[in-house]
Amino acid sequence: MSQHEQRVALVSGATSGIGLAVARLLASRNHKVFIGARNADNVAATVKQLQDEGLDVDGTTLDVRSRESVHAFVATAVDRFGTVDVLVNNAGRSGGGVTADIDDELWNDVIDTNLNSVFRLTREVLTTGGLREKSRGRIINIASTAGKQGVVLGAPYSASKHGVVGFTKALGNELAPTGITVNAVCPGYVETPMAQRVRAGYAAAYDTSEDIILDKFQSKIPLGRYSTPEEVAGLVGYLASDTAASITAQALNVCGGLGNF
Repeated sequence: MSQHEQRVALVSGATSGIGLAVARLLASRNHKVFIGARNADNVAATVKQLQDEGLDVDGTTLDVRSRESVHAFVATAVDRFGTVDVLVNNAGRSGGGVTADIDDELWNDVIDTNLNSVFRLTREVLTTGGLREKSRGRIINIASTAGKQGVVLGAPYSASKHGVVGFTKALGNELAPTGITVNAVCPGYVETPMAQRVRAGYAAAYDTSEDIILDKFQSKIPLGRYSTPEEVAGLVGYLASDTAASITAQALNVCGGLGNF
C-alpha cells in the first residue's frame, strides 16, 4: 500500500472527548474514519462537524454492548469505506461506588461496556471488517491507568480496564506473526465530559465540592494538570502509523506522570 492511499479507521465512542479527538486526528492524517456512538443525533452532528472541517468521515449508531449492533456497524463501515485497517476501541463508561453496595446491573454494565465490547468489536473487525486478511493492521484499545492500579471506589471500572490491558497483551502476542499490532493507551486524568461526571460522583461520595475533588486529583499528578484529549489522541495517531510497526502488546500511559509503570 502506498503511503498516499487512504486507510480505513473505525473509532467507537467518537462523539466527544478522547474518541472525537482521535477521529479528528486520524482523519487529518489521511484516514477514512467511520465513527459510532449510541446517540444517533450526536453521531450525525459529529459527522457533519468533521466533514465541514474537510475530513473524510462518516458514521452510524453503535451500542458496543450488542453483538447485533456491532456487526451492523462494521458491515456498514465496510460498505461505505472498504475493509478496515485501524480499530480504536474507545467507547466506555465510568462506574463505581462502595463495592459492597454495588448491584449486579451496574457491575455487569461496566464490564460489558468497557471490556466485553473490546472483544466484540475486535472480533467483528478481524472477520467482517477484513482485518485478519491484511499484512498490516492496528488495533488500539483505550484503557486507563486504572487498568494497572486499583482505584478506590472504582472496582468495576478498574477491573474492566485491567481486563482490557490483559486482552491487549494476549491478542498482541497472538497476532504478532501477522503484522497486525495490538496496543493499549492508558490515560490518567483527562479533561472530558466523563471526567466531569467522575468528579461529581466523588464529590457526592465524600460530601464535598467538585472543586475540592479537582484540586485533590490535580495534586496527585506530577505535571499538576489533567491531560488533554488531543494529547491522548497523539499517542493513538503514532501507534496507527507505520513508524510504530514494532510496538505491540504494550500498555502505554498518557497521564502526566501519574503512573510510572
